[in-house]
Amino acid sequence: MLVAIVSDSHDRAEPLASAVAAARDAGAEAVVHCGDVIGAHTLRPLLAIGLPVHVVHGNNLGDSQAMWRLCAGSSGLIHYHGQDAEVSLGGRRLLATHLPKHARAFACTGEFDLVCCGHDHRAYVEQVANVAGTRTWLANPGTVAGLAAPATWILADLREMRFDIHTLQAIEASVDSEASHRGSP
Repeated sequence: MLVAIVSDSHDRAEPLASAVAAARDAGAEAVVHCGDVIGAHTLRPLLAIGLPVHVVHGNNLGDSQAMWRLCAGSSGLIHYHGQDAEVSLGGRRLLATHLPKHARAFACTGEFDLVCCGHDHRAYVEQVANVAGTRTWLANPGTVAGLAAPATWILADLREMRFDIHTLQAIEASVDSEASHRGSP
């Protein structure tokens, strides 16, 4: 099973929808969003894409009531889990949380095949030693919004446990263009 892992969309619906559409076109069957969505309107375009979305809130909570209303009206497509999400996808146990320190702690338990996080806008994938004497995958997709970093997301193959970090080139170009118009380096 292929899954899109995204995070830190920070009210930017367009790059989030672009990443999820690209993931769907690559064969993804679900989306895990590791938080900092901010407004529920950011997720609304995902309804048209049609993949189930599992989302946690992160440290920039936004309007949780609006998020719950969006989920209630999504015909089961968007699942808002609160601070952490434990889900089973493709026969794998996943946990999504926002903060990397929390993610690392969850990975160390050995209870999950994959732990996903966001927050620091850095895309990386690594294996973490756990108390079971094995290793747990830890994946941070970076920021799909491209804030102070490239706009990135991960396509995860849960059968093979392979993780490909993707960059949204058009979003980077528009962010770079905006910065140059303001005179920023």
